[in-house]
Amino acid sequence: MKDKGATDTVASAKGDVQPNTKPEAHYRMRIISSLDEVGADAWDALIALQAPADRTPFLSYAFLHALHESGSASADTGWEPHYLTLWQGPSAHATLAAAMPLYLKSHSYGEYVFDWAWADAYERNGLPYYPKLLSAIPFTPVTGGRLLAVDDPARSALISALGQLQLAAKTSSTHILYPPQAQAEQLAEAGFLLRSGVQFHWHNQGYRNFEEFLSTLERKKRKNILAERRKVSDAGIRFRHLSGTQASEADWRFFHRCYRHTYAAHHSSPYLNLDFFLRIAATMPQHLLLTVAYRDGESSQTAQPIAASLVLHDAERLYGRYWGALEEVPCLHFETAYYQPLEFCIAHGIEWFEGGAQGEHKMARGFLPQKTWSAHWLAHPAFADAIERFLEREGGGIDNYLNELNEHNPFRRS
Repeated sequence: MKDKGATDTVASAKGDVQPNTKPEAHYRMRIISSLDEVGADAWDALIALQAPADRTPFLSYAFLHALHESGSASADTGWEPHYLTLWQGPSAHATLAAAMPLYLKSHSYGEYVFDWAWADAYERNGLPYYPKLLSAIPFTPVTGGRLLAVDDPARSALISALGQLQLAAKTSSTHILYPPQAQAEQLAEAGFLLRSGVQFHWHNQGYRNFEEFLSTLERKKRKNILAERRKVSDAGIRFRHLSGTQASEADWRFFHRCYRHTYAAHHSSPYLNLDFFLRIAATMPQHLLLTVAYRDGESSQTAQPIAASLVLHDAERLYGRYWGALEEVPCLHFETAYYQPLEFCIAHGIEWFEGGAQGEHKMARGFLPQKTWSAHWLAHPAFADAIERFLEREGGGIDNYLNELNEHNPFRRS
């Protein structure tokens, strides 16, 4: 039986798409609406084959499936899974050769690479911008593999199949967010326009403790961090660190309460629901660290939790993700979401801490600017030309911005 979404065409390693008549044309393309159609073993086996720098916990079956099954990223929320996959071998025993996390999007929320102006320009000219095709991890501005493949021929065939899908779907555009630079360059060769951005990442230079890290910073930066930490300590705030295996359902409910409260304080709605967090707690606890802030009480029973942050990590990288607080305490955000995770990185030998999207304030805390990438294809020739010119100007501005940031390096000069 043919899988739902399977096509009668196959992508060859040369990148063309042709009828399924030649035995050497051995990749069968399928569009899948649920990772159940792939299975956890097959999906995670494909992720394991990617270059170490391209693998992240966010690409795992557990994380993506939790997003979909919890309803956080689903057709109802404007994230309709439309995964592009290539399969090898007879239909009854086909193996997954390549895949791309892909969504039909009916808006541009939760992406962190902003194209609202492009959508507005389409609308003003009487053209529909949505739905569009988007390859990204929902609500997650983290660089990682987007062209997932068992080898280079399969990756080339995946790009070719994406070209076929773009034409068949008749969407306005395709956007691939936060691919590694090598994959961005492959997409540029296939006709995509490249866009750059900036994030701030911290690099562990083998520090033995937090004090040694502080000693590498300029005197003013070091004093400011110590003053921020002192404010939190003087307010009677203490911290509890819980791995995914240690956190109870009550801990996750408290964290989600903080998360919702902070979104509400900014007059916004959270993207992720409690069911999502409970799912990843059950299926990928080894990648989770929950930090809970408490106001001291007379005993452990009377200590009141007031804030929490959640980071994800593997052996090499820690990713700052979610934070929330029930009350305002000066500098509590920096302590809970930055300094406590930095101490965790140092204690566990984690080399990189990716602080998430935006935030020049992170530089004063030892995070340095890093260039990020996205790739864009637009079906309308006139709009493609206009956006190409815009990206050329924007790219020059990004390079100048990076140079300016690097002139304000927070570390002591040797």
